Amino acid sequence: MSADGIQAPDGIVVPPPAAEPRPPGRTVTGSRLARLKRRGLRVVVWLRRHPWLVASFGFVSGVLSFVLVERHEGVARAMAVAMLAGWLLLVLERVLDRTLRRRFGFGLPPMLVRYLTQFTHQESLFFALPFFAASTSWNSGQAVFTSVLGVMALVAIVDPLYFGRLAKRRWLFLGYHTLTLFALLLVVLPLVLQVPAMASYQAALAVAVALSFPTLAGVLSVPRWWRGLLVLVLLAGLGATGWLARLWVPPATLRLAQVAVTTQVDEARKAPTESLRSIDAGRLLQDGLYAYTAIHAPLGLSEQVSHVWRHEGREVDRIVLEVSGGRAEGYRAWTRKRNFPEDPRGRWQVQVLTADDRMVGTLRFRVE
Repeated sequence: MSADGIQAPDGIVVPPPAAEPRPPGRTVTGSRLARLKRRGLRVVVWLRRHPWLVASFGFVSGVLSFVLVERHEGVARAMAVAMLAGWLLLVLERVLDRTLRRRFGFGLPPMLVRYLTQFTHQESLFFALPFFAASTSWNSGQAVFTSVLGVMALVAIVDPLYFGRLAKRRWLFLGYHTLTLFALLLVVLPLVLQVPAMASYQAALAVAVALSFPTLAGVLSVPRWWRGLLVLVLLAGLGATGWLARLWVPPATLRLAQVAVTTQVDEARKAPTESLRSIDAGRLLQDGLYAYTAIHAPLGLSEQVSHVWRHEGREVDRIVLEVSGGRAEGYRAWTRKRNFPEDPRGRWQVQVLTADDRMVGTLRFRVE
């Protein structure tokens, strides 16, 4: 270490021990905290030299949680809680800073807070991505949402974009911050607290709308006497838009493990006897048809889903099922339809939807 401290590539300076003030009456404790401060800054310097490390850790944590949730739920949930711990530190950052300044004469280094925010974004986005990638119906609007999360994750690890473009636009940065937490909550709430998909979406949306308040209040340059009312109206509009846009958001912790359209189900094995892509109209009208789905969900989660039968895009039937999570192969359930139109020929779909109409997956077949 030189007399001027350690110089990082981006200008972070870690001061030497002698430069650290020691408030009267707290010499020993202050010295220890000063050393912790320097060590924390050294960690930041090291991480700045290895920018892919935190992103890789977040991604590996997400993949491990995605895999372990089937067999080792406790480990996966611990990882999810660890993701939330970073957000808790961000929330308490000002409180911690004021406490340190009042008691020891120095606060949290701004650069440390700055990079803690970046690391939290990296970990959260890369943690959530495996869950969304597995549950996305890529031939629907859900592909847009998951792709946006992927772009956001890449931005978080490219400093010229994150600090040079994103962080300099306050409204854009706060929107990025809010959407990151929104995505993380959609994974963590069902995984840790066993909150169903619709309730998880409602809770995550409420948090996102609440976090949008300072952004809207800051960008509106209107007279103060009616600014509050306008902000409330905009927040209500944002909440309504978020609710309507839910069809584009995948149910992060639900996915189809096995699907089949069949004329028979082996109830002893709880498995389809065949998987059809097309069926003769006469056989269909005589035997009816089963829609078989094995839906993966976290242990302890009870979820309500629907099999929605559609003919040439028009809904003709909706059957509600109760799904319980925990099986690695997925919760096996099926519905049988016997009442078909007189002319059932054409393209058919059985959409698997959550209680708030978000798509888990689709079965397709054709009647000849």
